[in-house]
Amino acid sequence: MITANAIGHFVGYCKKIQPQSQEEIQKFFEGVVGFPYDKELLLQAYLFLNINKLFPACVELLLFEKSPIADYTDLGKCDFVYLTSQNTLFLIETKFIDTEATGATERKRRNKHRNKVFEQVITLKHRFSEYWNINLEELECGVFTTDAEIDWRGNDVNVITKSVSIDKLKHWRKHYKVEEKLKK
Repeated sequence: MITANAIGHFVGYCKKIQPQSQEEIQKFFEGVVGFPYDKELLLQAYLFLNINKLFPACVELLLFEKSPIADYTDLGKCDFVYLTSQNTLFLIETKFIDTEATGATERKRRNKHRNKVFEQVITLKHRFSEYWNINLEELECGVFTTDAEIDWRGNDVNVITKSVSIDKLKHWRKHYKVEEKLKK
């Protein structure tokens, strides 16, 4: 029988392998915004710094870019694992999809990326459930990309999808510090 204790056990494991506080993680992502050397990492910073708007049930980041399966990275690593307000887990895969590129090859590449990000999060959910002995009902999945074309794809596979356009991501990056100072 699977119990909520399995989630507690997993949370304890996360605290050991990723002991940074939420404030330390926030500083890291704010640094990424200031010096974005990687598009995927910038997308992940946007997600982390806007998590309450995008996936409001998420309350605490437990893992970032780590394998939730005892460091077996060959079994997959998850971009984000959050604890939710309902004491369940929320797995999120991110993918920067170049929606600005044109041509048949680029369309094919985009479609491959769309399919892969869903496949990753669904596969990870099942591996996670088996390894940690957590009910599938206690594991939710999300996908976050720069491609609005994915927004409807999650409906049939029980994956919550969100996206931000590349233009909006660029605008947000340029204005992030200004917006944060205005909020204070």
